[in-house]
Amino acid sequence: MFLGHFSTWFSPDLGNCSSRMPSRESYNVQKKEKPLVEKAKQEASQEDILATALGMRMGPQKTSATFWQPIKILACSQLSSLVRRATLKDSDWTPKSEKVHNFKVHNFRGPHWCEHCARFMWGLMAQGVKCTDCGLNFHKECSVLAANDCKPNLRNIRKVYSCDLTTLVKAYNTARPMVVDMCIREIESRGLKSEGLYRISGFSDSVEEVKTGFDKDGEKTDISVKAYEDINIITSALKLYLRDLPVPVISYDSYPRFIEAAKLTDPEKKLEAFREALALLPLSHRETLKYLMAHLRRVTQNEKFNLMSAENLGIVFGPTLMRAPNQDAIAALNDVRYQRQVVEVLIKNEEVLF
Repeated sequence: MFLGHFSTWFSPDLGNCSSRMPSRESYNVQKKEKPLVEKAKQEASQEDILATALGMRMGPQKTSATFWQPIKILACSQLSSLVRRATLKDSDWTPKSEKVHNFKVHNFRGPHWCEHCARFMWGLMAQGVKCTDCGLNFHKECSVLAANDCKPNLRNIRKVYSCDLTTLVKAYNTARPMVVDMCIREIESRGLKSEGLYRISGFSDSVEEVKTGFDKDGEKTDISVKAYEDINIITSALKLYLRDLPVPVISYDSYPRFIEAAKLTDPEKKLEAFREALALLPLSHRETLKYLMAHLRRVTQNEKFNLMSAENLGIVFGPTLMRAPNQDAIAALNDVRYQRQVVEVLIKNEEVLF
């Protein structure tokens, strides 16, 4: 009796409760549909944003997805590109050159701290190392962990000639060494038709005077026709600068690849090998070589006046731009003809390779 009343009293509520509580199947369906609904809302919001960015207004009836898809892709790519370009600094547009620190053991006076680990440098002598180019101080063990981000200080650049190419470029914040830029501009302004250009040497005393001027005054050095009427003095000063580089324009690391490329006979394989070799050059070296080869190509365009062909210029600049790394005299002598061929190929294919 009691159980009958109990079931009668609770049955309506239980029935209503069962009708209000979702089943497991319906819960799973709603769970799957929720991300789809959110995605649809997000896409609709993106369409509104894109329409605003494109200067368009969406009416109550939106265009179909097939119409909007290509416009959306194009707009997204253009907008993201504009935002990225707007956030770039001027320095980000210029090519970057990695520069290794030139660490030397140093005796520090007074308290000094390592600029890598920020710990004190203990000892009375040879407490650590100091970069002679930028002046950073490191423990000897920390120096091997230093990034290649040396930014040379002009106060530490005591001379232009015999200075590492990348060091000079980063110190003056230029794409190429000033000597290369200034000499080539002067030569092209008044000397492209001079007979025997780069083959005939200038007076040694005057060449040394130009060298001393660059070491002392840098960009203020006067190499105009008023100072040096003989253009061969300027060409000799440029060749001397390139010969005096501690690391040649065609660096020691890339030297074997250039020699191997010159030995190839198939034209297409040879050009591809030269591209791969050029990719191994430090950026400042590559920029300098590119500028120089463009200049030498213009020299060959005046061959009927200056009598300097690509082959003749290869003979002059081969040993100037590249030197064999740690090779015996016989091996280096055998490479001379390939050095000439390397420069000759670079001049003739300057527009293709750079």
